[in-house]
Amino acid sequence: MSKAKPPVVPLHQLVPKQAADFYALLIEKKQASTREGKPFFTVKFRDAKRTVSAAIWADSQLFGACNDDWQIGQYFKIRGFFVEDERYGPKIEIQNIRLVNDDDRAEGFKEADFIECSRFDPEAMFVELRALAETEIKDEYLKALTLAILDEHAPRLAALPATANRFFPFPGGWLEHTLSVAKNCQWLAEKYTAHYAELQPPLNRDAVVAGAILHDIGRVAEYRPPAIPGVMPEQTVEGRLFGHLTLGRDLVHRAAMAFPELNPELLMLVEHIIYAHLSLPAWGSPQLPAVPEVLIVHHADDLDAKMEMFVRCLMNDKGEGELTEADPVLKRPLWKGRKV
Repeated sequence: MSKAKPPVVPLHQLVPKQAADFYALLIEKKQASTREGKPFFTVKFRDAKRTVSAAIWADSQLFGACNDDWQIGQYFKIRGFFVEDERYGPKIEIQNIRLVNDDDRAEGFKEADFIECSRFDPEAMFVELRALAETEIKDEYLKALTLAILDEHAPRLAALPATANRFFPFPGGWLEHTLSVAKNCQWLAEKYTAHYAELQPPLNRDAVVAGAILHDIGRVAEYRPPAIPGVMPEQTVEGRLFGHLTLGRDLVHRAAMAFPELNPELLMLVEHIIYAHLSLPAWGSPQLPAVPEVLIVHHADDLDAKMEMFVRCLMNDKGEGELTEADPVLKRPLWKGRKV
């Protein structure tokens, strides 16, 4: 008697120790060697809400096909066993695998199910972000600089993720994150300017808003556009060598040469916000904050990033029990069983 055919289940709905058929997009294939010098591949598959990894060892029947035939950007139908590794996160033990064919559409396969994107329209978000710069930055030259940078990189920003694999890791993520951070910073700058009215000179609200809008502009130089939708962007050489903070500061500094009337101290303040907004060396900040304006952008940025990671973990989890699976980015499970 033959074994029953496993059900077809969306990858993001698999629970630990479940065997099933599912469709997935190959987004990464890297070759390495064991300590004994034997080659193996680490591959990653995804749908719009979950990424899983698998190891293809040299003695596996799949090694030859992985080496010769599997290409990033291809869709596969996979039969496998899903596990949640405490150290490496979601993994799949592959039993059978083949390329998707036309017959799979009858089972519900659609390419759109594998490309996560922002819930909000990128064009509308860009318009709102640009309007915020135009109405909330009072210094005419800083406003002109900020708008010029946004306009120059508008095509890239529409499809840019905020990060490759941590928070807002999807097309439109940069705009969703940046717009949220900028709006929060606008409010916080007003609050603290009024609260510390005796501070002289007062908090520079223009620098906070411009710094918030441009705090991650270095991502346009850190990542190269992916050739295939849904595939995580790769870092450029400059991105690997310098990171988005240095690249962002340099981008703004070069763009400012077209605006010689801009107050150099105001420009330096915005550059410092970009350069130091991660705040801590352990988080990748090359410099500690030296002005209070950086604190506003730092905490607004960190809160927005953490909130998105928490919400995505809670909404994507399909397992049983009171806690989510251990999230590989947050490195902890979250309580999802609350009733209030």
